[in-house]
Amino acid sequence: MISHTFKTKIYYKDIDQMGIVYYSRYFEFFESARTELLSSIGIAVKDIENNDVFLPVISATCNYLKSAKFEDELSIISSISEIPTARLIINYKVIAIDKSILANGSTMHGFIDRYGKPKRPPRFLIERIKSLIQS
Repeated sequence: MISHTFKTKIYYKDIDQMGIVYYSRYFEFFESARTELLSSIGIAVKDIENNDVFLPVISATCNYLKSAKFEDELSIISSISEIPTARLIINYKVIAIDKSILANGSTMHGFIDRYGKPKRPPRFLIERIKSLIQS
Protein backbone atom coordinates (compact mmCIF):
# COMPACT_ATOMS: atom_id res chain seq x y z
CA MET A 1 0.00 0.00 0.00
CA ILE A 2 1.12 3.55 -0.74
CA SER A 3 0.26 6.11 1.93
CA HIS A 4 0.84 9.80 2.57
CA THR A 5 -0.20 12.21 5.34
CA PHE A 6 -1.32 15.72 4.43
CA LYS A 7 -1.78 18.22 7.26
CA THR A 8 -4.19 21.14 7.28
CA LYS A 9 -5.79 23.55 9.71
CA ILE A 10 -9.43 24.59 9.88
CA TYR A 11 -9.99 28.26 9.10
CA TYR A 12 -13.07 30.43 9.44
CA LYS A 13 -13.81 29.95 5.72
CA ASP A 14 -14.19 26.20 6.37
CA ILE A 15 -16.97 26.32 8.95
CA ASP A 16 -20.73 26.75 8.91
CA GLN A 17 -22.91 28.83 11.24
CA MET A 18 -22.65 26.13 13.92
CA GLY A 19 -18.84 26.34 13.92
CA ILE A 20 -18.46 22.91 12.35
CA VAL A 21 -16.53 22.17 9.17
CA TYR A 22 -18.93 22.35 6.23
CA TYR A 23 -19.41 18.87 4.75
CA SER A 24 -18.20 19.68 1.22
CA ARG A 25 -14.83 20.91 2.51
CA TYR A 26 -13.85 17.28 3.17
CA PHE A 27 -13.81 16.67 -0.59
CA GLU A 28 -11.47 19.64 -0.96
CA PHE A 29 -9.23 18.15 1.74
CA PHE A 30 -9.29 14.88 -0.21
CA GLU A 31 -8.24 16.69 -3.38
CA SER A 32 -5.28 18.36 -1.68
CA ALA A 33 -4.26 15.08 -0.03
CA ARG A 34 -4.53 13.25 -3.38
CA THR A 35 -2.27 15.76 -5.14
CA GLU A 36 0.29 15.51 -2.34
CA LEU A 37 0.10 11.69 -2.32
CA LEU A 38 0.95 11.55 -6.02
CA SER A 39 3.68 14.15 -5.57
CA SER A 40 5.18 12.12 -2.70
CA ILE A 41 5.74 9.20 -5.09
CA GLY A 42 7.25 11.41 -7.78
CA ILE A 43 4.15 11.88 -9.94
CA ALA A 44 2.92 15.38 -10.70
CA VAL A 45 -0.66 15.71 -11.90
CA LYS A 46 0.58 18.04 -14.65
CA ASP A 47 2.87 15.22 -15.91
CA ILE A 48 -0.15 12.94 -16.24
CA GLU A 49 -2.07 15.67 -18.08
CA ASN A 50 0.94 16.39 -20.34
CA ASN A 51 0.48 12.81 -21.57
CA ASP A 52 -3.09 13.71 -22.63
CA VAL A 53 -4.58 11.77 -19.70
CA PHE A 54 -7.01 13.26 -17.23
CA LEU A 55 -8.32 11.78 -13.99
CA PRO A 56 -11.92 12.88 -13.42
CA VAL A 57 -13.58 11.82 -10.20
CA ILE A 58 -16.31 9.35 -11.16
CA SER A 59 -17.32 8.46 -7.62
CA ALA A 60 -16.68 10.08 -4.23
CA THR A 61 -17.77 9.08 -0.75
CA CYS A 62 -17.31 10.54 2.70
CA ASN A 63 -18.51 9.10 5.98
CA TYR A 64 -18.68 11.72 8.72
CA LEU A 65 -17.97 10.27 12.16
CA LYS A 66 -17.12 13.30 14.33
CA SER A 67 -17.10 17.05 13.78
CA ALA A 68 -14.03 19.15 13.08
CA LYS A 69 -14.15 22.73 14.33
CA PHE A 70 -12.50 26.10 13.84
CA GLU A 71 -8.70 26.03 14.30
CA ASP A 72 -8.52 22.22 14.60
CA GLU A 73 -5.42 20.70 13.07
CA LEU A 74 -6.13 17.68 10.91
CA SER A 75 -4.15 14.98 9.17
CA ILE A 76 -5.60 13.48 6.02
CA ILE A 77 -4.09 10.09 5.29
CA SER A 78 -4.52 9.13 1.65
CA SER A 79 -3.67 5.71 0.30
CA ILE A 80 -3.60 3.58 -2.82
CA SER A 81 -3.82 -0.17 -2.23
CA GLU A 82 -4.50 -1.46 -5.75
CA ILE A 83 -2.64 -1.11 -9.02
CA PRO A 84 -4.98 0.85 -11.29
CA THR A 85 -6.30 -0.66 -14.49
CA ALA A 86 -9.30 1.23 -15.83
CA ARG A 87 -9.76 3.14 -12.56
CA LEU A 88 -7.67 4.58 -9.75
CA ILE A 89 -9.11 4.30 -6.23
CA ILE A 90 -7.77 6.47 -3.41
CA ASN A 91 -8.90 6.07 0.20
CA TYR A 92 -8.81 8.77 2.86
CA LYS A 93 -8.93 9.06 6.66
CA VAL A 94 -9.32 12.42 8.38
CA ILE A 95 -7.62 12.30 11.76
CA ALA A 96 -7.81 14.83 14.62
CA ILE A 97 -4.84 15.81 16.75
CA ASP A 98 -6.07 13.38 19.46
CA LYS A 99 -5.81 10.58 16.84
CA SER A 100 -9.60 10.09 16.57
CA ILE A 101 -10.99 9.45 13.09
CA LEU A 102 -13.32 12.26 12.07
CA ALA A 103 -14.20 11.02 8.59
CA ASN A 104 -13.20 8.49 5.98
CA GLY A 105 -13.94 8.18 2.32
CA SER A 106 -12.69 7.42 -1.14
CA THR A 107 -12.52 8.75 -4.64
CA MET A 108 -12.59 6.72 -7.84
CA HIS A 109 -10.98 8.21 -10.93
CA GLY A 110 -11.32 7.26 -14.55
CA PHE A 111 -8.67 7.80 -17.21
CA ILE A 112 -9.79 9.86 -20.20
CA ASP A 113 -8.29 11.96 -22.97
CA ARG A 114 -9.05 15.67 -23.39
CA TYR A 115 -12.17 14.78 -25.42
CA GLY A 116 -13.65 12.59 -22.69
CA LYS A 117 -12.86 9.24 -24.30
CA PRO A 118 -11.59 6.45 -22.04
CA LYS A 119 -7.87 5.96 -22.19
CA ARG A 120 -5.34 3.59 -20.68
CA PRO A 121 -3.45 5.00 -17.69
CA PRO A 122 0.06 6.22 -18.49
CA ARG A 123 2.66 3.49 -18.23
CA PHE A 124 4.88 5.56 -15.93
CA LEU A 125 2.00 5.91 -13.45
CA ILE A 126 1.22 2.19 -13.44
CA GLU A 127 4.89 1.21 -13.15
CA ARG A 128 5.50 3.61 -10.26
CA ILE A 129 2.45 2.49 -8.30
CA LYS A 130 3.19 -1.16 -9.05
CA SER A 131 6.79 -0.86 -7.85
CA LEU A 132 5.70 0.72 -4.56
CA ILE A 133 2.79 -1.63 -3.84
CA GLN A 134 4.82 -4.75 -4.59
CA SER A 135 7.90 -3.70 -2.60
